[in-house]
Amino acid sequence: MKIIPLSLVLSFLAACGGSSEPAKSAEDVPLASKASETPEPPTPSAEEDKDKADAADEKGDDSAKDEAKKDDAEPKSADADAEHAATSYIFAETSEGQSQSPINIVSSRAVTGKHKIKFHYQTSKEHVDNLGHTVKVTYDSGSSLEYDGTTYDLVQFHFHTPSEHLLDGVTYPMEMHLVHAEHGHPEKLLVLGVLFKEGDQSALLDVIADVPAHAGEHLDKDEKVDVSSVLKKGEGYFHYQGSLTTPPYSETVTWLVLDQPHQASAEQIEAMNRIEGNNARHIQAPHARLVDHWR
Repeated sequence: MKIIPLSLVLSFLAACGGSSEPAKSAEDVPLASKASETPEPPTPSAEEDKDKADAADEKGDDSAKDEAKKDDAEPKSADADAEHAATSYIFAETSEGQSQSPINIVSSRAVTGKHKIKFHYQTSKEHVDNLGHTVKVTYDSGSSLEYDGTTYDLVQFHFHTPSEHLLDGVTYPMEMHLVHAEHGHPEKLLVLGVLFKEGDQSALLDVIADVPAHAGEHLDKDEKVDVSSVLKKGEGYFHYQGSLTTPPYSETVTWLVLDQPHQASAEQIEAMNRIEGNNARHIQAPHARLVDHWR
């Protein structure tokens, strides 16, 4: 057996690198040693994240409260209520009835009628209600009209601004409804519609000055009201069968609409509109109903 000298063994190991640990590649170098010397910002802890989120939420709530307070502090538009009321007039509600009111009365399409009407109107004391959506004056008992042999008692009159019925496509600024109930059959109604245009002051509308200031209030007064002032010699009537123009829209109404508008001052019309707003129902389809006209 040949013996290798120790000096040769040491020389061989020195030539191989002098170490038994393998060299490290670039991929084996830790990333920290490759990074820039500029330090990274510290990553917040979970607790710090929660504190910041809570603070942001609290700030958001306060901002929302501040916005709400700002909205409340800002004055509302003076026309907001009027605009809302006008919307209910512009957009017609749907109805399945075939005899609904009001309608556009086209005089050229009305046939000649022949009806007998007699008025037995007396004066009444003022019994005025501000209903919010309209002004109603309850009439003392004792006044009536006869229509084709049937007696109808005058119950009350109220107003709509603008007019509900149209006459040859024209909307008037105001309409008054004199509501009568058949004697002994109060569910059967006859309503006399009076259109108003701007002009001279109406003595009948002096009642506006006595309308209570707030909706739901009532006033009784000894001042006299005389609805016979709406009757003029030679005036004619349109007639058709229709309905109430307010809920429940019952189709139990005989309608008479004067063929000539009456006059009221601009101040009277504006005062009424300020009280009740735009409270007219949209016109309804006439369907196959007959409208007749006589004087």
